[in-house]
This record gives sequence, structure tokens and C-alpha cells, in this order.
Amino acid sequence: MTIKPNGFEPPHLLPALFETDKTNPHLAKAAELREIFARDAIERDQLGGRPDEQIGLLKETGLVNLLIPKEFGGAGERYSTAMRIVREFAKVDGSVAHLYGYHFSPLQNAVNTGPDERSRDILRRSAAGRWFWGNTTNSFSKSLFGRRDQGRVILNGFRPFASGSHVADYLMVAWEDEETNQRSFAYIPANREGITIAEDWDGIGQRQTGSGRVFYKDVVIDAGEILPERPHDPITLLAPLQQQSVLLNVFVGTAQGALIAARDYTVTQSRPWIYSGVERHSDDPWIKRQYGELWIKVQAATALADRALAALDAVYAKGPYLTADDRGEAAIAVASANVLAGRVALDVTSEIFEVMGARSAVRPLGFDRFWRNARIHTLHNPAEYKTRNVGTWFLTGEFPEPGIFQ
Repeated sequence: MTIKPNGFEPPHLLPALFETDKTNPHLAKAAELREIFARDAIERDQLGGRPDEQIGLLKETGLVNLLIPKEFGGAGERYSTAMRIVREFAKVDGSVAHLYGYHFSPLQNAVNTGPDERSRDILRRSAAGRWFWGNTTNSFSKSLFGRRDQGRVILNGFRPFASGSHVADYLMVAWEDEETNQRSFAYIPANREGITIAEDWDGIGQRQTGSGRVFYKDVVIDAGEILPERPHDPITLLAPLQQQSVLLNVFVGTAQGALIAARDYTVTQSRPWIYSGVERHSDDPWIKRQYGELWIKVQAATALADRALAALDAVYAKGPYLTADDRGEAAIAVASANVLAGRVALDVTSEIFEVMGARSAVRPLGFDRFWRNARIHTLHNPAEYKTRNVGTWFLTGEFPEPGIFQ
């Protein structure tokens, strides 16, 4: 790096606007896919339904196997790489970003809670078939029950918020025993007889995530498909942090994408206000100041998200040597990043309309999708309780008790 005599670093050496690290071949491929997804992202968002072509590209490129260890046929990449890809996709398409991040939940469960033969077999087969995963494991809904029957389990009921089930090859399913209420899990094909994927998701945002209901009618689960009960040690309790990291990186990518899109529109399309005294909208001191504030907010959220990813890479690397304190420190890092990312995403995706102008607020331009995606996604992840957890830790040193969202 060349530094001028007065210590000033030339502007061209400053970091680019949320530049993708294309030295990593997986991130480089994700950047290529991002541009492909962007071509019809607005139209697909407005239509809803299934992103079949996009899921097909994720399989074709092998990005679905990113976190499967090499010994089982995957790429064996660090967890942070997957979340950086989530950000890339969220810059243009929050739904595909959401689906891609959640696709890894069952796979991470198999990687981190093994090494039983069932998990090893699933990882090998998933890598070989380039499976895309969905889930029907919603923890709040006690609406799917299993009845024991000669060594098998028969499932009846439904699960809501089953993101990715509509495009999945395989599902992770959870149910309660109808007599004991004990919760169990299994990996099963998405086309198993008796499964009906309703595709009834009609949220204001994340329109292609398929986060509706999946119905089970006398669905047979063989004994060999049921996952063994896992010990509640720190490594098995990382699943909530993985889920939360998907959410926060969708938030960050959405904020980045909205800011980039708004800047481009402002520079090329926006007209100055009649009393501004400038010929170009981008020369208005008001516009410069507000964009400066938005840039600073998104930079801060990105930095905290990067810190959380480093913490998660560190705890995953420890494997069975992970301690409760290690997990607790990672939980605080993820919660802190999550709170800021959600707030910034909501702020940025709303405020961009003020600096773009009235002509930007029309449906064909699709800028509203950024806010709608951020708004609906943050509702599933209340910042209030994460903020309290961080405050409790700061005051007392007590880590949050491991749970569904912490």
C-alpha cells in the first residue's frame, strides 16, 4: 500500500461498496448468480410462487453442497462463506437468500451432531444428489403428532412456516408424540406419500420462500429415519445461532442491495427539488447528508455481522471441544449483530424513497420489495428480547440460556 507523505490514503485504495471477495471461487460464483437472479427479481417477487429456475442453478453450480465436508463429497467450506453468499443473494432477492441459508439447517445438524451412520449416509446422498433441503420443524406450532405403530411412526397434522418445502428434495420434519408429547426429528423425502405442500404463503414479503403450511396424512416414518436423541452439549445447541445468522445476513444483504439500488437511481434518474438551488439531485446537500448517514449505518451493520460470522466459524472449528462459555460468547455476538442488522435494514429500505423522490415509488421499479422483505422477516425475530439478553450479559456476565431463538 502506498501512503502519501501527509498520511492520506488515496480514495481508490478505500474499500469498494460492499465488494464481493471474488478470490473465493464460491463467492465469485454467487456474484454471477446474483446478477442472473436480479434480471427478473422484481417480477418474481410480485408473482410469488416457486423460484424453480434459481434453485436449479444453485444445484447446477454445486453451491448446495458448500458446507458438506469433503469426506462426504461436499466443498467443506467455512460456515461464514455460506452466510456471505446469503448476503450476495439478498442484495437482489431476499427469498432466494432466505431459502439458501435455511437449506443448510438440516445439513449442519447432520455435520455437527454426528457421527452416527444415519448422518453420514444423509450427507453422502445429499452431496451426490445435490439435494435442496426444506424443513417442517416449526417449534411454536404443536400441530403435528406421531403415533407409534409396530416400530414405525405415523404422522398426522401440519406445520406452518415451512420455508423451502415447496422446492425441496428432502425435508427435516419434527413432531410430538401423541401420548408423551416428546419431540422427535427425521429426514424424509419431500415426495413421501401423504405429504401435501399447500403452497399457501401469501406474506407481504419474502414472496417466494414457500413459508406456508405442509400437511401430513398418515405419513409413515420408518424407525431407521428417526434421528437419535442428541445430548444437550454446546455443539448440539448451535442450531439456534445458525438460524439467527441466516436472518441477520438476509437483513444485511437487503440493506446493502437497497442502498446500492437507490444510489444508482438517484444518480441517474432523480430530479432535484424545485427549491434546492442545484441542477443535479445528487448535488443537494440534503441528499448527500442522508446518503452519508445511510452508508454509515449499513457499514456498521456489516462490520458487526462480520464479527458474528468470525465468532461462529470459531465455535464450529472447536467441535466437541466447544464449551458453554464459547457458545455463550458466540450467542452474544450473533444477537448484537441481529439487532443492529434488523434496525438498519428497516431504516434503509424505508428512507431510500425520501432521497430517490416520488417517481421511485411505483410498482414496476420494485424498490418496495426491499422494505417488505425486511419488514416481514424481522417480525419473526423480535429485537427486544435479544437486546435484553445482551444487556443482561453486559450487566451481569450471564449468557442467554440456550433456546429456540437464542
